[in-house]
This record gives sequence, structure tokens and C-alpha cells, in this order.
Amino acid sequence: MLQSITPVLYTHEMEATIHFYRKVLGFSGSAYHQGMSWTILHRDGVSIMLSLPNAHIPFHQPQFTGSFYIRTDQVDVLWNEWKDTCKVCYPIEDFDYGMREFAIYDNNGYLLQFGQDIFSSPIS
Repeated sequence: MLQSITPVLYTHEMEATIHFYRKVLGFSGSAYHQGMSWTILHRDGVSIMLSLPNAHIPFHQPQFTGSFYIRTDQVDVLWNEWKDTCKVCYPIEDFDYGMREFAIYDNNGYLLQFGQDIFSSPIS
């Protein structure tokens, strides 16, 4: 029944946020023109929508209290690509629960975690 989830991240800084996701994180997406209220960006199997705040929902600044956890099969490659260009929450680490992961903040302060299953990863 359920097929996917696409987070919608609210921002007052649409152009800067598009730039961050496209230029820093390597997403691509639909055309965005000044004056539009939203866009959708994609990378591999992940989609993220960016939106100006909805008039029906009070919004002053990003306030999501969780994180966006994105699974990958190339966690070390991503870490090496982004560790010097992003604000790091915590560096790459192996965790007892079987994930190798790191976390960064986007330009709005949203927390993005990237993780790879240690136990199903090929041994190098």
C-alpha cells in the first residue's frame, strides 16, 4: 500500500537551499523559477521537496526535531566528498547497532544522517 516518503523541507532561503542540495550534495531536479513556492530534487533513489512556508502553517525557522536518515551503499565515499564542505554534526563512525554513519546539517540546519549497514557490506 505505502510506496515511498518524500520529505518537504520548508525554507525562507529557497535559492540558497536549492544551491546547497544541487552543488554540494549532488541532487538534480525540476526547474525552479523565482516566484515559485516549491521544487523537488532527486539523487539516486532519494527525493526531497523544498517549499516556501505554507500560509496555513506557522513557520519562522526550520524546526524539525528529528533527522532525515538516508541509507547508502557508499557511506565512506559520501563522507570524503562532504566532510570539508558541510557543517558536520558527527564524523563517520561504526555503531554497535550495525551501521556505519555520519551526520551533517544542510544550509537551513536540518539534520541529514547517512548510514550503511556494516553487516551486509562487502568486506574489503
